[in-house]
Amino acid sequence: MSIADNLAQVRANLAAAGRAAGRDPASVALVAVSKTWPASDVAEAAEAGQRVFGENKVQELLAKAPEAPAGLEWHLIGHLQSNKVRKVLPACALIHSVDSVDLARQISRVAGELGRLVRVLLQVNVASDEAKFGFPVAVVRREFAALAALPNLEIRGFMTVPPYDEDVERTRPHFAALRHLRDELEREHGHALPELSMGMSHDFRVAIEEGATMVRVGSSIFGRRG
Repeated sequence: MSIADNLAQVRANLAAAGRAAGRDPASVALVAVSKTWPASDVAEAAEAGQRVFGENKVQELLAKAPEAPAGLEWHLIGHLQSNKVRKVLPACALIHSVDSVDLARQISRVAGELGRLVRVLLQVNVASDEAKFGFPVAVVRREFAALAALPNLEIRGFMTVPPYDEDVERTRPHFAALRHLRDELEREHGHALPELSMGMSHDFRVAIEEGATMVRVGSSIFGRRG
């Protein structure tokens, strides 16, 4: 199947999952994860109507975006090293992966120097998985007020990458935990946190049922990597 066909199927599945959860399908944004795939594949997806693309690595995003069609929205979904902040900010509409207080401060400082307001999500390691980046839940609770007060930084919500499990029901508690944390911090701090970036190709159905507003889908669109 072509990328256009795959996209149509993914969109249909997202819409069905949204309706089954009693949600407006339009409330869930699709981030097409184009990491390791060439700009020509991005162009094919864009021709089929996809506008938001996610990359894991700064250098790949910076190389690919100029070769892709104009007018696309690029998100950084992978770990961001502090020494690459200045390079990526002008090219990136949303950073999903702010995973430490130091990184948030660096983004805020550089954004101020560039005269930009940067939209970010805080990556939370809700599963306490040593193989994953992200704030521990306790640290998010403790530091949220200070993070929200940083200038030039707009915290839009949270992202998580739970441990992979073929049984998606075992992933559900991690998605639910992120939603509960978001709801708790909204109530406590009066800070709107509308975005929850969670769910990928194999588990976006349960992520949508648990409140995802962005799902990050790669293999179901572009195919599996060799």
